[in-house]
Amino acid sequence: MKFKKLLAMALCGMLTVSALAGCTSGSEAASGDESADGGNYADTITLVWYPNESAEDYDVAREEYAKLIKQATGKEVEQKLTTDYAIAIESLSNGTAQICFMGAQGYIEAKEANDAVLPLFVNSGESGTLEDAKYYSFLAVEKGNEDQYADGDSYSIDNIEGKKMSFVSNSSTSGFKVPTSSIIGHFSDRGLTEDDLIEGGEGMLFSQVLFGGSHQGSAFNLMSGKADVAAFCDTEIAPYADCVEGEPNTTGAVYAIKDDASAPFDSVTGEEFVVIQSTPVLNGPFVYNAETLDPDDVKAIQDLFTSDEVANNELIFVPEDSENVGMFEKSANERFVLVEDSWFDPIRELSE
Repeated sequence: MKFKKLLAMALCGMLTVSALAGCTSGSEAASGDESADGGNYADTITLVWYPNESAEDYDVAREEYAKLIKQATGKEVEQKLTTDYAIAIESLSNGTAQICFMGAQGYIEAKEANDAVLPLFVNSGESGTLEDAKYYSFLAVEKGNEDQYADGDSYSIDNIEGKKMSFVSNSSTSGFKVPTSSIIGHFSDRGLTEDDLIEGGEGMLFSQVLFGGSHQGSAFNLMSGKADVAAFCDTEIAPYADCVEGEPNTTGAVYAIKDDASAPFDSVTGEEFVVIQSTPVLNGPFVYNAETLDPDDVKAIQDLFTSDEVANNELIFVPEDSENVGMFEKSANERFVLVEDSWFDPIRELSE
């Protein structure tokens, strides 16, 4: 399948919030003085977050990112939380925000809207390099229903047809782009397109399609019984669920919602889900708008965030036994590394 071939190429060859208002241009949006090189750069750096990282659980981590950006640049940092992927993407591309942590698909969409959008850095894998910089896209079902998808000793997505399906957002890499590419490839005889998967009903693959708005929201659609199958990723569900059976991030793994999970999962503690498909995905980047973020600030931020100081910061790369909730775990040599735009081409190619 095209999807599997592209992901194999990527991982073998590379294994290597309040909402922002937004239709002003980058130069109009950035409230800064014109620099010697003609750029109109922001005096206050605005950091916008996707809905996933806007969750209250990430309060401490978000503040640490803002603190580090201020340390690097000497500028004040304003944080904006969102409830919609599209708001964050538009804010970054039109320059009302200067920095955003995005999935690869969101970055691609922002760059298509404004070529001045560029990757700032990306989190590495355990090796400390891009070679294993990946996370996992899950298709999951509630524990007790997994036999419907059994295929010998493993699972198949043959029987997701006719089910109630939950995605994250159509701008989500692991919560939409990757799973829909897999589904389209699996049902290749149907001639499906992405458009065929965003709605359910008679004549469609799914009886109903929901969008959770975040990975947490999609997972909760599953755990609350609103959906039969849900797409979400391993990293965003990690603060709320533990792998209790099988190898983490693999097909067949069983996860249980933690007893102390915060809302909305506090209403489904102890409930379990089974991963019926797990697909590796290229890590998403922190991204900036070059029209509104001073090149000197870009360099200073990159220098600090790719340093050993940040690699060893336990609020950024959280040790497995820590009580802190962060966006990335520290199990070996994880750190931030620089990345080129072309590294995300395998995700672009999923749309071709």
